[in-house]
Amino acid sequence: MNLAPPIVLSPEERLILTAWAHARRMPLRVVQRARIVTMAADGMLSQDIARQLGISRPTVQLWRERFLALRVAGLEKDAPRPGRLPRMPDRTVRAIVEATLHTTPPAATHWSTRTMADAHGVSEATVRRIWKQHGLKPHLVRTFKVSRDRQFIEKLYDVVGLYLNPPAKSLVLSVDEKSQVQALDRTQPGLPLKKGRCGTITHDYKRNGTTTLFAALSMLDGKVSGDCMPRHRHQEFIRFLKTIDVETRPHLDRHLIVDNYGTHTHPRVKAWLRRHPRFHLHFIPTSSSWLNMVERWFRELTDKRIRRGSFHNVHELVVAIREYIDTHNQKPRVFTWTASVESIWAKVAKCKEALDALH
Repeated sequence: MNLAPPIVLSPEERLILTAWAHARRMPLRVVQRARIVTMAADGMLSQDIARQLGISRPTVQLWRERFLALRVAGLEKDAPRPGRLPRMPDRTVRAIVEATLHTTPPAATHWSTRTMADAHGVSEATVRRIWKQHGLKPHLVRTFKVSRDRQFIEKLYDVVGLYLNPPAKSLVLSVDEKSQVQALDRTQPGLPLKKGRCGTITHDYKRNGTTTLFAALSMLDGKVSGDCMPRHRHQEFIRFLKTIDVETRPHLDRHLIVDNYGTHTHPRVKAWLRRHPRFHLHFIPTSSSWLNMVERWFRELTDKRIRRGSFHNVHELVVAIREYIDTHNQKPRVFTWTASVESIWAKVAKCKEALDALH
């Protein structure tokens, strides 16, 4: 009778395999393999191990040999299998990929799995599998806008420098206006959240007026100063600047990061700034709202308080916004800028190169 090679366990291996053999949360196949090896190490024959565990003798021999070849690591995963040979010709795969990348179907802007399957005489599942293998998602599109500001690099250095290396004895504020915030009221009451069902709101709504939120996000501690006003003019902007002047420490310079909206460059605003030399405006490049950190806070406000809210009038909307600001300032979150000018400029240059190649 042929005897299987003996198995000798080190103390560490026996400790691991004993724990696996009695574990309750490990996969059953791993537990079974650990028992095979520990019983074999105790001198049991393969047929006796198979009889006690209720498995076949070839299975016992397989995992004895696997352990001798790979030790403990060989018991955790199954050996790789060759799998079924692909039945789809390479030329068909290439044709589907090329068509997805460089063509569009008749009277449509992009391919779907069904239209592509009909065009090439394959199944929808085949198209889906090919797209997944090649990372193609023709149903998705992302928006972008490359700034054409002639002073882009200078403004970029200015604003990013304020984020990463703010001046001494100064306060950096990210300032912007969230204009035309609508007080929307649903036409019918929605159903509340319950187990197995999300909350509901009607798709239509009633407009009950608008307000404009002026906000300044402190890059030091994450606190927000905000004020809601009925209009969005230079008069309201000056009023908000006065609010910032009152709420911040008088001995600090205020560096305000703002966009290129005409209100910020109005002659009366410039005159007010000359009378208050501690205020300094820093303009982001055009079409670069992502560079103004208060926009990130606006998204939080919209997602958490406005989008799913229902307001009977503008006053209710203003109260909700002020409550959100007060709650935020109790536990403010600091938004930290991490991107360097070099990394940003590299991406912008790559985008411009790609756009130039299309023309």
